[in-house]
Amino acid sequence: MKILIQSPEIIDPQSSFHKKEKNVLLNNGRIVEIGDKNYSADRVIKAEGMKLSIGWFDLGTYVGDPGLEHKEDLDSVSKAAAAGGFTEIAVLPNTVPSVQSKNEIGYITRGNDNRLVQIHALASVTRNNKGEELTEMIDLHEAGAVAFTDGLKPIWHTDILLKSLQYLQKFDGLLIDHPEDIWLNMFGQMHEGLQSTMLGLKGMPRIAEDIMVGKSLELLGYAGGRLHLARLSTGKAVDLVRNAKKKLQVSCDIAAYQPLFDDTALVDFDTNYKVNPPLREKADNDALIKGLRDGTIDVLCSGHTPHEEESKSLEFDMADFGLINLQTFGANLVALSKTIDWDVLLEKVTVNPRRLLNLEIPRIEVDEKANLTLFDPERTWTLDDRTNLSKSKNSPWFGKEITGKVVAVFNNNRQRAED
Repeated sequence: MKILIQSPEIIDPQSSFHKKEKNVLLNNGRIVEIGDKNYSADRVIKAEGMKLSIGWFDLGTYVGDPGLEHKEDLDSVSKAAAAGGFTEIAVLPNTVPSVQSKNEIGYITRGNDNRLVQIHALASVTRNNKGEELTEMIDLHEAGAVAFTDGLKPIWHTDILLKSLQYLQKFDGLLIDHPEDIWLNMFGQMHEGLQSTMLGLKGMPRIAEDIMVGKSLELLGYAGGRLHLARLSTGKAVDLVRNAKKKLQVSCDIAAYQPLFDDTALVDFDTNYKVNPPLREKADNDALIKGLRDGTIDVLCSGHTPHEEESKSLEFDMADFGLINLQTFGANLVALSKTIDWDVLLEKVTVNPRRLLNLEIPRIEVDEKANLTLFDPERTWTLDDRTNLSKSKNSPWFGKEITGKVVAVFNNNRQRAED
């Protein structure tokens, strides 16, 4: 089936058509023509004013499957990811059991031949993500794990972090850590500051992130290897990474929603804004924007963390941390694009995550496989019970009009396109 994408702006720095408006013809999962001609096709997608990039990649999607499928399973996350513009996702190992053997990796990846959205496995650094005993990382790497992390949990044990950095150098593996001092954040509910004091909630101080970033960078300098720091939120953490990049192989990401809200969003105790790391203050958000602009922050993630209603419709201090954000990720990009160029934003969700994981990077050129995302930054829509494809609906955007909609995704000779 021939599909013509008519006059989108191509955003792909690797492509000779970067920032040009061209017609793109697809056939049997490949790009067969790019140019100004009005090519004959079975289906035409009018894409004036839209952005066509290589397929988006989410570095760190939380899925409950196996074991916690009531939150999200592989089927539902694939549908939500495709609707949100993602053609590939890497899933966190915080499952039951955790992703710590060849069986779990095989369970996650074995359906990829028949999937539009390719699902990559991030394997556990420690057994059951407890931070106490290393997994067999070489075996997991050979089974297909693309990187190693304890996911939503920090690698709190200093010796484990050190040995992981050393161990992974055997195959140039990437260690991903969520920097958090769990003792300083114990019982914390939100950012520690004026708002937490006014609301009477136990705070999560910046220093709980900053000291762990500092410690991890010191260990990286001592041991060598490659370290990726996930879901940063403070200005100091970004500064530490910026300076460390001059001499160390360190990278980092943030959740795309992190710079868009501050801790005043919690004034009504809406648990959909209860996330970890917490929403901080405007100064931190400004520092995150600066880090995105200057390249200190390498990757934008969705931060997708689904929870069933029973985990969120509770008193604030009893509710779980996290929000869903695969389908609303594009709206995050629209908000960020007010201060950051589109090519900078899209590089952080296309090229950079794949480069960090040593995966093949698609290109928008003739005779390349079609791994593409078509996005309309002007289209409005509403996330509701009809449009939401996640099993969960813990989203601050639920029931609200959103600007920015994915029109189509193409990958693995499959496609999903809006009518």
